[in-house]
Amino acid sequence: MKTFAYPAVFEPGENEGVVVVSFPDVPEAITEGDGMADALHMAADALGVALLAYVRGGRPLPRAGTRGKGEPVMVEPEVAAKLALLLAFAESGITQRELGRRLGKDDREIRRILDPMHATKIGTLDAALRALGHRLVVGVQKMPAEAA
Repeated sequence: MKTFAYPAVFEPGENEGVVVVSFPDVPEAITEGDGMADALHMAADALGVALLAYVRGGRPLPRAGTRGKGEPVMVEPEVAAKLALLLAFAESGITQRELGRRLGKDDREIRRILDPMHATKIGTLDAALRALGHRLVVGVQKMPAEAA
């Protein structure tokens, strides 16, 4: 099961209370937040944008945890579902038209669903994953006290 979690390094910023977040495995993802809770939120967003840009550019996603230690950060659920769909579609070898046929959707709608930068409802992503023989699984984790 793919979770799209990558280790992040949290460091104090130049200004008081600012936390800078970087990802050793995804150097394009760097952000900061006002305090730990904001930094965690911003980190998930920055990581998601960077990973979607990898896919949009036709680059493979970096392997997580290959460049040292850090606290794991996961992308937002909608981004994880979009990434999972894009990877499953690439592996499937089918055409966009065939995916449209399986989902009962026209070519334009399929292009939007497969656009890494276009927001897609979770239900639509789930249906597309099922059409490709995959299942979307949702989990819940307790957040660290400083992030709540």
